[in-house]
Amino acid sequence: MRALLAEDDEKLGRLVKNFLEEENFSADWVKSGAEALYYASNAEYDIVILDWMMPDGEGIDVCRKLRERKVQTGILMLTARDTVEDRVVGLDAGADDYLVKPFAFAELMARIRSVLRRSEQKFQEELLQVGPLCVNRSNGQAWRKGQELELTNREYQLLEILLINAGNTVTRDQLLDRIWGLDGDVMPNTLEVYINYLRRKLDLPGQSSFIKTIRGVGYRLELQDV
Repeated sequence: MRALLAEDDEKLGRLVKNFLEEENFSADWVKSGAEALYYASNAEYDIVILDWMMPDGEGIDVCRKLRERKVQTGILMLTARDTVEDRVVGLDAGADDYLVKPFAFAELMARIRSVLRRSEQKFQEELLQVGPLCVNRSNGQAWRKGQELELTNREYQLLEILLINAGNTVTRDQLLDRIWGLDGDVMPNTLEVYINYLRRKLDLPGQSSFIKTIRGVGYRLELQDV
């Protein structure tokens, strides 16, 4: 497990880092909000532990910016502020939990475990998998048998709708409405063009396509054991 700790207090930061490593975490320790934002935006962590007050600003601002950047890592705020209003501000900014200083390390670990459980549950809920195809509905990523697919936004939208309705026919009008809007200014063959783009990225040579054309009606996703 990998943790990012943002704490400018030298003594507390060292204690928490040592504690995390004793609990088998690989812990990166930074001492400013700018460093925390950079590290959390550019590396994969299982949890981010943010001090509310840091020399260059508030950890709460870092938390908010991370959520704006679609970073979904669980965030635990450490703070001396203990009013209900402060807690509401922290949670509304995207924090998953809130621990008031001073704290016992046993409680810190319990809070970390709680955030990790919720993050795992949230991740599983965001995943939509049918057969070898999988999408993450929170960030628009898609995979085929674990290999990430490079999809445009339109291609991803098509795949998500077809996966949700796997085995059932989705009409042309339904797809056009969901993706372009009924009043969208699209050419008559726009949908067919994007379906073909998606097929090229999903299908392997020599195998039948995942996406079946139902003539005069629409399209159906039929999954294969490949």
